[in-house]
Amino acid sequence: MSTLSQWRAALLACAALLILAACSSQPESNAARTGDRPMGPGGNRAANVLTVRPEQRPFGPTLEAVGTALARESVDVTSKSSNTITAIRFTEGQRVAAGSVLVELDRAQTAAALAEAKATLAEARNQFNRGRDLSVTQALSKAQLDQLETAVKTAESRVAAAQSRFEDTVIRAPFAGRVGLRRVSLGGLVTPGTVITTLDDVSVIKLEFTVPQSFLGELSTGLPVQARAEGLGDRVFNGKITAIDSRIDPVSRSLTVRAELPNAEGVLRPGLFMSVRLAGKTVPTLMLPEEALVPEQGKAYVFLVIDGKAQRREVRTGGRERGWVAITQGLAGGEDVIVEGTQRIREGGAVAAKART
Repeated sequence: MSTLSQWRAALLACAALLILAACSSQPESNAARTGDRPMGPGGNRAANVLTVRPEQRPFGPTLEAVGTALARESVDVTSKSSNTITAIRFTEGQRVAAGSVLVELDRAQTAAALAEAKATLAEARNQFNRGRDLSVTQALSKAQLDQLETAVKTAESRVAAAQSRFEDTVIRAPFAGRVGLRRVSLGGLVTPGTVITTLDDVSVIKLEFTVPQSFLGELSTGLPVQARAEGLGDRVFNGKITAIDSRIDPVSRSLTVRAELPNAEGVLRPGLFMSVRLAGKTVPTLMLPEEALVPEQGKAYVFLVIDGKAQRREVRTGGRERGWVAITQGLAGGEDVIVEGTQRIREGGAVAAKART
């Protein structure tokens, strides 16, 4: 064999040795990288995960809705007849007591009509008294006396009507509250339906909102509500449900609910747009951190640690509250549920579980 051939054979032998050395060192490198993870059953490397156990505590469904604030009592102050305003006894925004005089109208004609009716009544009573004396001596028949008595009753009714029209010239507050803007002026002519001002009792605010029919079983009078209004910061107004409509809207399938909010400071005003938070009746419920859920194709799953392996299980969820979700079906309590590391595991895969603190 020539010298050149000997050199070629030596080079090929060295290359073969280098390849064998590289192949034998690669598994050791991988083992070094994974040596910090424990071995699972069958020699597979176990994935590190953190687990929690479902907590059982009182929980009820929570509903958020929007509603409109209404006054406890609210009216448009108007006149019953056409007349001229002679005096205005209130100032805009003033708080008034029940029965306070708000407006006075011209009473000249009604006073004259009342005086005339009273004079007619006095004459009718005089004639009846004389007729009654005559009936004792039978100078007046009973039929004639009955006519005189009817005339008295007719005159009394006319006096009552005239008195009512006379009193209607003074418009009073039907209840205690706060008057709104003045819509008329002194000397102006008002007619029935003309709004003079508004009167609202806002010591308590009625909050009216709608809830879906699916929440019907959770509703009851006395149930607490929390409300907020834009423009009033984060202030929370607490109240309770006082009335539930007897009918469900057939179009929206919703139910109208009315709650009352104390408003002693007068901060809330009628017409205010408010957001409402309503909690239903509470029952003992299994609660699980939201990050434990694995959604897939419209369903919810969790991974349990059983005998060192990950086992997937479908669950049904209910309401939610601040990072927790209610589990209504699929868990019995006491299971170790993987809450961190679900991306690194698969069904039946080995896991190294540690309880999350």
